Parts: sequence; structure tokens; C-alpha cells
Amino acid sequence: MVAVETRELRKHYTSTKKAPGIAGALRALIRPERMKVEAVRGIDLRVESGELVGFLGPNGAGKTTTLKMLSGILHPSSGECRVLGYQPFERRPEMLRQISLVMGNKNQLWWDLPAMDSFAVLRELFEIDASDYQSRLKRLLEALELEDKVSTQVRKLSLGERMKCELVAALLHRPAVLFLDEPTIGLDLISQQRIREFLRELHREEGCTILLTSHYMQDVRELCDRVVVIDKGQKVFDDSLEALTRAFGDARRVRLTLSREVAPEELARFGRVADSDGLVVAIEVPPGDTALRAGAMLQSLPVVDVAIEEPDIEDAITSLFRQSREQNHEPTGG
Repeated sequence: MVAVETRELRKHYTSTKKAPGIAGALRALIRPERMKVEAVRGIDLRVESGELVGFLGPNGAGKTTTLKMLSGILHPSSGECRVLGYQPFERRPEMLRQISLVMGNKNQLWWDLPAMDSFAVLRELFEIDASDYQSRLKRLLEALELEDKVSTQVRKLSLGERMKCELVAALLHRPAVLFLDEPTIGLDLISQQRIREFLRELHREEGCTILLTSHYMQDVRELCDRVVVIDKGQKVFDDSLEALTRAFGDARRVRLTLSREVAPEELARFGRVADSDGLVVAIEVPPGDTALRAGAMLQSLPVVDVAIEEPDIEDAITSLFRQSREQNHEPTGG
């Protein structure tokens, strides 16, 4: 079953261009210069029920705008989108009871009330049975270690605690589709890891469909098998995480443990020395020459142990953006 599907989905805004200074402000007021900004430019997307998909791209790529259209917050300028068979912008109750959106930089909980009060209101809004609500809430609070936090005003919680409470609020009604927009943004490493573990357990146990945006590649590594990458509002990649690193990873790393230190110039004969810490070194080699060069290293160097590391995701995505913009004759920036 298809959970999320879009065809030629587009969203554009009209904004006013203003020159700096008082004169620019007056001209914008009297004779405004309008400009069209295309946030999303014809995205085709298909997510099957139960998939956990990473939705990636640089700032301004159109990720959040797309999620807002899929959750019904924004109306598309053109194209089609369906979530669980519904058109999101119609905001039908039958659909809203089956989806949820969590935005890492937005709050849905009442700031001056304890989180428990917000949960009680959501229970009424979603018409959750009392016994189901209590068992569901207990399970979520235990999983996220929040039992002693939900009676505290939301504004007095730490960022990590607030984010966990936001997840509880989003999951009380057991949504079939969960949109997560930067759920670990700004969190410390321990909080990030706990949320990743929780999402992995939730997906395994309940089989909900999750579309996740994140700038933290560790989120993507640990949670997503498939990634969709967009840039400048257009889809530029849609395949497995492995295919992304294989296709756009510029190099593999051969990590060596040596029995004695070796001069840098001797190591450089085999590739770029990416890391060196005494007896442990990492040498970058072209993907197609990995086996050949690793064999030469074993023959020529005092190797005690060897490991071959796949290309880094961040490097692969950077390479993908560079290639996409070069093909469109756009500047890649610095």
C-alpha cells in the first residue's frame, strides 16, 4: 500500500524585493517589485506503507515546505499529493487522525502548562479511549524516560526533554504516518541517541511510515535504508543509503594498524593520507582501485591489521550536490 505519493508537486511564493535604506523602503511601498520564489519544483515521490525514509537536502532545499504540504498545512501551487489516499490540504478528520508532524524548531505543547495537560487536551481532540490513552501514555513515557518530567511546565524543561514530550504528543493517537522535521536539532549527543533508539523501536514494533529530515547524518545512518535527496526544490536522488555512498562517494578509506611508524611520503605513494595517529593511519583510495591498492599496502608496509571503510555519507551528499549543480550550470558556493 502506498502511504505517501506526489506527482509534479510544486510550491511557489511571491515576495517583494526591497533595496536597502529609506529610499528602497519607499520604492517598495509605492511601486513594489514582485518576485516569484519556487520552493518546490516538481517533486515526484512514492513512499510505501511501513517505510522509514530519510528526506535530505541543504538549507532552503524545500524539505520543510514539502512536509508542510504533505501534512496539509500548506496548499500546493500545482501538482498532486496524497497521504493515505487523502488530499492533505482538504484537512479531512479521517486523515488527520492518522498522521502526525513533529518540527524540531516548533512547539505544539502549551508553553506555560505541564506537558501532561497538553496530552489530556490531545486525548480529547483525537477522541482516544481512556484506557487506551493511559496504556499508550505509560508506554511512551517509559520508553523516553519522562515519567518525572510531565508535571513540570514545558518552558522549564530542557530542550531534550521538550523534544521527547513533543514526540509523545505526536504519537498518542498511534499515527500511521509520521513526518519528522529535524527531531534531534540542537540536542546533546545523549538525547539524540535516545531519540534515535526510540524511533527505531517504534518503527520496528508498530510499522508506521516515517519521513525524516535531518542535518545530522548519524540519524540517517542509524534509521534510514532509503534516502531521497532534494536540492533547489528538485529531487536529485532516490535510492538506498548504500547506493548513495557507492555512487557519489569520492573515495574509500583503507585504515591500517602498523607495527612501526612509517614516513608520510611512503604512505602517500598509495593515496591521500586522510588520518594519521602514530601506528594507525587511514589512506583514501579510488573505489575502483581499493582491492589493488590495499594489496600493495599489505605487501609493502608493516601492517598488523587492515579495515576498509565505506565512503562517508556527508562526502557523498556533498559530491551529489556539486554534480547536480554543475549539470545545471549553477554555482556550487564555498
